[in-house]
Amino acid sequence: MFDKLTSEEARYEDLTRLLGTAEVQSDASAYRKHAKALAELEPLVVRFREYKGIAQEIAHTEELASAGDADMRELAREELKSLVARRDALLADLKTLLIPKDPNDDKDVVLEIRAGTGGEEAALFAAELFRMYTKFAERQGWRVEVMSSNDTGGGGLKEVIATIEGRGVYSKLKYESGVHRVQRVPATEASGRVHTSTVTVAVLPEAEDVDVQINEKELRIDTFCSSGPGGQSVNTTYSAVRITHIPTGVVVSQQDEKSQIKNRAKAMKVLRARLYEMELRKQQEAIAKDRRSQVGTGDRSEKIRTYNFKENRVTDHRVNFTTHRLADVLNGDLTEVLDHVITHYQSEKLRDATAAI
Repeated sequence: MFDKLTSEEARYEDLTRLLGTAEVQSDASAYRKHAKALAELEPLVVRFREYKGIAQEIAHTEELASAGDADMRELAREELKSLVARRDALLADLKTLLIPKDPNDDKDVVLEIRAGTGGEEAALFAAELFRMYTKFAERQGWRVEVMSSNDTGGGGLKEVIATIEGRGVYSKLKYESGVHRVQRVPATEASGRVHTSTVTVAVLPEAEDVDVQINEKELRIDTFCSSGPGGQSVNTTYSAVRITHIPTGVVVSQQDEKSQIKNRAKAMKVLRARLYEMELRKQQEAIAKDRRSQVGTGDRSEKIRTYNFKENRVTDHRVNFTTHRLADVLNGDLTEVLDHVITHYQSEKLRDATAAI
C-alpha cells in the first residue's frame, strides 16, 4: 500500500513539473489532461503527506513518553493518543482514496423507466418514479430533458426515456438500475386488497463518440409519421425515426421532435448509451467470474427496492436499509437511501482494493 502511495506521490510531482513547462502550457489539450489528472491525485497526496507528518510526530512523541520527567511523560502519552487517532483516521481515508475511480462517475446519464407487471397500476407508479427522480435532480441542480415518453392516457407511463445532465449524476444514480416494486391498494380496488406491481429502471452512462464507435453501415434507419399529440406535424411528415443496430439488434425510436434531424440526433444519443452499457456489462461479467461477488453492476433483473404504501415504508433489499419516509422519498428526498447504497458498494470496493494491495 505504501509503495503505491509513494508511486502516486511521485506521479503527482511529475505532473506538477509538466504543467510548468512551456511545451504543455502551449498545448491546451495536454494542459487540460494533465491538470485534470493532477486534481484527481491531489486529495490522495495531501492526505499521504499529512500521514507522513503525523507518523514523524508519533515517533518523536514516543521518545518523549519513554524519557524525561514524570510530567513530561504524562503529557507525551496524552498527546500520543490524539496523534494515533489522527493517524488511523488518515489511514482509513487513504485506503478509500486508493479505490480505483469509476471513469463514468462524472458522466451524464440516460434514464429509462418502464412499467412492468401490474398493468395501469405499474404505469402509474412508473410516472411517480419519474417524478421522484426529476424532483431529486432539481434538488441537485441537474437538468432533465425528456427524450421520449409513452403515456397511458390515465396519468401513467408505459415508458419514459430522459437525459439527466449535471455534476456527478452517474456517481449518484448508477445503482438505481433494477426492478422497483410497489405494494399498495389501487384506487380502482373496491375491496381494499393490496396489489404488487413492478417498474424497471435503467441508468445508462451517456456515451460520447469516443466511447462507442458506431459504423453507419451497421445501422438501419427508418422514418415514419409520428403519432400522438403534437399538432399539425403529426401523421403528415416523416419526422419520426427508428434506428436499428443490426449486429446487436438494439432498436431505438424517437418521435418527440417535429424535425427528423433532431429525432435522429436524440435516437443516436440513446443508442450510444445502450451499446456502451452492453460493453460495460460484458466487462463486469468477465471480472465477476474471477471474484467472490459482483459489485455495482446494477442488474436490471434484480428486485432492488420495495415501496410499501400501507406501512409508509421504503426498503432497499441490497443493503437491508428501511426508512418510513415514503412520501418524502417519492417527493425527491432520495439522499438518505442513496447514501446507504453508495456506502455499501464503496465498502465492497474498498475490501477488494485492500485485498489486492
